[in-house]
Amino acid sequence: MSDAAIELAGVNKWFGDFHVLKNIDLTVKTGEKVVVCGPSGSGKSTVVRCINQLEKHQKGTIRVDGVELTDDPKSVATIRSEVGMVFQQFNLFPHLTVLENLTLGPIKARGLSRKEAEEKARHYLARVHIPDQADKRPTQLSGGQQQRVAIARSLCMEPRVLLFDEPTSALDPEMISEVLDVMVELAEEGMTMVVVTHEMGFARKVADKMIFMDAGEIVEQGHPEHFFTNPQSERCRKFLSQILQH
Repeated sequence: MSDAAIELAGVNKWFGDFHVLKNIDLTVKTGEKVVVCGPSGSGKSTVVRCINQLEKHQKGTIRVDGVELTDDPKSVATIRSEVGMVFQQFNLFPHLTVLENLTLGPIKARGLSRKEAEEKARHYLARVHIPDQADKRPTQLSGGQQQRVAIARSLCMEPRVLLFDEPTSALDPEMISEVLDVMVELAEEGMTMVVVTHEMGFARKVADKMIFMDAGEIVEQGHPEHFFTNPQSERCRKFLSQILQH
């Protein structure tokens, strides 16, 4: 049994004529925290969306926990039950309470009773430091609170892997740290994570591996220490000099 949670080998993806991912090779070990960065349009979000099969790759193989992603709906369902996803936009159902948003997946996909699902939901709301928000609607919460509800919703499915697609980019600056703090805690507890983000302070704190993408390719990858102090490629140096000034 490989200790790889996620393996991408020779993954290519096109949107029409646009070659958005070019021969992506990436291994994420169980318990590893991988941060993916790069300029806008570099293919970062497409990589995580392909891992969760929100986008279909046209060439190469993707394996999650040794299971290859195919067009078989069963394989996709298996992967999605193992892989949690947290988006830029919170994607919560506005007409449901926070608690209802959290219990929907475990009841429908995992077959939990309402009582079990609610216990789990309250546990994870406490875990993301908003236990008192269970009966509110998402629109009554701040952006930071909504994103923490979205993280709790993913955790309710007990995923093996959590994918984050720029989870703080839609937030006001004062709310970013409350979301990142929860993500740091998850990282410290050993959750396998792939995080697309521009938050380099967070990356330095939790990443086991940094990935820099540009124009659909992985240009550079390495340990954060070397990545930040001694980037090998000119493209990566330029990107870091721009982003670390802010």
